[in-house]
Amino acid sequence: MEQSKDPLHGKRLDAMLEELVEYYEGFEKLGEQINIKCFTDNPSINSSLKFLRKTDWARTKVESLYLFMLRQKKRNETKNRK
Repeated sequence: MEQSKDPLHGKRLDAMLEELVEYYEGFEKLGEQINIKCFTDNPSINSSLKFLRKTDWARTKVESLYLFMLRQKKRNETKNRK
């Protein structure tokens, strides 16, 4: 079997959101990256998931930011090894 090279393959939306919240140290900074109400107005994982599952454009933004975060983490790891 061939492994998918897509980093989003098999990745659940809740796991992506939790990693983003952790990486950006809370919803406040995540809301600065993606200015949507579910991140800026009384945010929670559950309410954000509800919104993101119904709203394709917002989910696309979250997935894009997640991919950016993965690249940043990899870049930082490479930089720290040198």
